[in-house]
Amino acid sequence: HCKIVYYGPGRCGKTTNLLYIYNAMNNQARGKMLTIETKGERTLFFDLLPLNLGKINGFDIRIQLYTVPGQVIYEATRKLVLKGVDGLVFVADCLKVRREKNMESLQDLHRNLLERNLTTEEIPIILQFNKYDLMPTPIPTLTKEELEIDLN
Repeated sequence: HCKIVYYGPGRCGKTTNLLYIYNAMNNQARGKMLTIETKGERTLFFDLLPLNLGKINGFDIRIQLYTVPGQVIYEATRKLVLKGVDGLVFVADCLKVRREKNMESLQDLHRNLLERNLTTEEIPIILQFNKYDLMPTPIPTLTKEELEIDLN
């Protein structure tokens, strides 16, 4: 089993990532996606997508993808979902108005990992720059260089 957690600020696209993966997988490989939402359709507790990828060298490969709620008030939930994490995907929002939220969320991740005596040097982490496809539109977005300075 491998537990991968999608982490990032609220409304950055974590749940959308899991929905995309869910829709891209065949029915035999994916389990039922569990989402617990608030009235405003924001993630309240977490999203869970179990995947069964078959056997490799005789081992059953099962991956559980989780998201955490990005809103500040759900800090305890984020800490709980990180328990037993094997890998992380930090989803950064490329919108300029979300720049501070990206940095706050990454700092929150580092703090929560430290409480579990972990660091991003021990747990593999992928930085995903989400909404990058909005760059050719008039919506102000951060450049790849700005995001790397802020988050690397």
